[in-house]
Amino acid sequence: MDTIWIIEDHRRLRETVAEAVRLAGGHEVAPFASCEKALAALDDHAPKPDVILLDLGLPGMSGLEGLRRFKERIPEVEIVVFTVFDDRERVFDAICNGASGYLVKSEPLERIVAAVEEVRRGGSPMSPEIARCVIERFSRVGAGPVSSGGPLVAESLSEREREVLRLLADGLVKKEVAARMAISLHTVDNYVRRIYAKLHVNTLGGAVARAIRDGIV
Repeated sequence: MDTIWIIEDHRRLRETVAEAVRLAGGHEVAPFASCEKALAALDDHAPKPDVILLDLGLPGMSGLEGLRRFKERIPEVEIVVFTVFDDRERVFDAICNGASGYLVKSEPLERIVAAVEEVRRGGSPMSPEIARCVIERFSRVGAGPVSSGGPLVAESLSEREREVLRLLADGLVKKEVAARMAISLHTVDNYVRRIYAKLHVNTLGGAVARAIRDGIV
């Protein structure tokens, strides 16, 4: 049984999401109103979380600072950023600090629950609005590789892998990519794993960033 933490200062939203995640997956779910309380729980030797759904706009310690601290203390934890659409700059910073997924709070509850399950399986859930935000932000960064692999690594992508990456960069989810390309969801997952390996990234945000900066999409 995985342990899922929900860090959100809005009590009703926090409790609603926590209950939905608990009922959907049978997980151990711990809700917190702040990063300070969650970090204190770690100090008290609470079970380490496997996934954290983390609000960026928290009072006190920001979600972005909390993300950095959680990744320092639990490098293997998967963190899904939970934010409002206007938080564009902080979403970009969250990508750079290792967030695994990015959701806007206006998402339907079932999508939020599905995102937690997706990240547990190694996916990188991202709202279409956030995907567009990421593309716009990275488009302004300029050319040049984002990892030691350099542009030549991008050239090793097959045409089908490039097509998958282009569709993901356009904000499509994996199920929509599978339908658009007339392939199975399992095949899309295989393409995504190969893309991550070739681009030396481990999240969708990193893949989109690399693709834009190396001119793949």
